Amino acid sequence: MKIACVQMDIVFGEPEQNYQQVMNYLKEATANGAETIVLPEMWNTGYALTELSALADSTNRTVELLKSFAKEHAVNIVGGSVSTEKNNSFYNTMYVVDKNGELVSEYDKAHRFGLMDEHIHLEEGDTLGTFKLDDTVYGGVICYDIRFPEWIRAQALNGAKLVFVSAEWPEARIDHWRILLQARAIENQCFIVAVNRIGSDPNNEFGGSTMVIAPWGEVRLDMKKQEGVGYVEVDLAEVEEVRKRIPVFDDRREKLYEKFKKSIDTPQ
Repeated sequence: MKIACVQMDIVFGEPEQNYQQVMNYLKEATANGAETIVLPEMWNTGYALTELSALADSTNRTVELLKSFAKEHAVNIVGGSVSTEKNNSFYNTMYVVDKNGELVSEYDKAHRFGLMDEHIHLEEGDTLGTFKLDDTVYGGVICYDIRFPEWIRAQALNGAKLVFVSAEWPEARIDHWRILLQARAIENQCFIVAVNRIGSDPNNEFGGSTMVIAPWGEVRLDMKKQEGVGYVEVDLAEVEEVRKRIPVFDDRREKLYEKFKKSIDTPQ
């Protein structure tokens, strides 16, 4: 599978410019033979959280754009995430559309990042974020979600052989981004395809470093600060090869883990 990763600058609070940018990148990726295209987080508005009442997608515009493009070009699109308004609340939503133009996943970011005021302006999601493309199970998460290993493990246990990550990860913590992504790939013996933005907004400088990491931990793509589309070929057969080599999933002891499971609020 040829995957195209779109590492773009996002124009703060300007959806029209961002929709046009994304359309241009989608066209470029398909012209270069991409089978699956991945976008960054909150690409329609950036982190203009105080302006979501005027800017967030409340009309399914994003879904219709992605569905139409995917069907016309027979390409899968992991639509990064966009700010959405649903039932009078705001969400950070990842849409995934298959090559037939069908919406196969709508995932709202599960873990809100307090340092960027998400807990003030956004509601949290409560779905797992796994989905199927071409009869294969994948996972999708958004930015801060990668700091929760149990969340990515839940996707792997539900069959995900590759996890897509869309992000607006700041430059100040870009070392964490790299290490966490490699850890998530190695511990779950799966591919990680992680697309971050570049550029800046009024409060942050973003780190780029869009990466594709193989199940053994090798970095297959690192875009660093390069703006544009990066391409990588992924063979999911590698997942089973690595899982047979070190059978981590067979060796798990769920009953033992449950025995010692405890909450921070109720220590044993």
